[in-house]
Amino acid sequence: MQAGQIIKAVGGFYDVLHDGEVTRCRARGLFRKQKIKPLVGDFVTFEEEYVQTVESRSNEMHRPPIANVNQALLVMSSTKPEFSTYLLDRLLVHTEAMEVESVIIISKMDLASEEIKREVQSKASRYESLGYTVVYTPGDDDLDVIRERLKNRTTVVAGQSGVGKSTLLNRVDDSLNLQTGEISQQLSRGKHTTRHVELLQTCGGQVADTPGFSSLDFTGIDLDVLADSFLEIYEVSKDCKYRGCTHRREDGCAVKAAVETDEIAPYRYDNYLAFYNEKEEEEKRRF
Repeated sequence: MQAGQIIKAVGGFYDVLHDGEVTRCRARGLFRKQKIKPLVGDFVTFEEEYVQTVESRSNEMHRPPIANVNQALLVMSSTKPEFSTYLLDRLLVHTEAMEVESVIIISKMDLASEEIKREVQSKASRYESLGYTVVYTPGDDDLDVIRERLKNRTTVVAGQSGVGKSTLLNRVDDSLNLQTGEISQQLSRGKHTTRHVELLQTCGGQVADTPGFSSLDFTGIDLDVLADSFLEIYEVSKDCKYRGCTHRREDGCAVKAAVETDEIAPYRYDNYLAFYNEKEEEEKRRF
């Protein structure tokens, strides 16, 4: 048997990169019985054009479906569609839960008004204070920063449709020649030009251009992990009166106190509450 990594999955076929070559394979029927679905990023063994085994994963994303990622570029646009801390925080919950390092990319700064730029930069500074790297595009050195971040990493590029993920990757490496789309004027969002997940070799690493999305659930993320995925809430919660504080209605909650003093951004706390309630309702329906 030969060993390699799945770099593309389309219609039940898996392209496996091995020794600089790519072999198109199918998965064994046994995987379906075992409820194993090979993912892009999986390290596998194959024989006679059939994937035989899937190695254990360091992590896994459900949407987009990809495994063994160690970095995420989270692309948010400043305008068209407008910058959304709600969606950004949903993405960050997933990357933090997976222990994946995140870089926040804010695109279309050249299209934003001065007022929007100030508002976006003000909110972005709160994320920088938490330790996240924020890159504005287009910018004087944005491409150099991103190229350096891609080296020796497996990176997923995520964000809703229309924020310019494929456009960004084409600027980073024009040999990728990824398809880009126009923004729907009626809905102010992009058309889905990326149809599948694929690992692309670039800048000394590999990067996944992923389909855009308008929703992202919390499958596989427990309620206690949800709170810990907000870095500032996790730190402040150590001073809460009660162990297991949910930071909603309990007295002696250090998190609620920190929101009152703006140590924790109110919109981050509001997003946490919204996500918590959503996850709680999901678990009630499940049981």
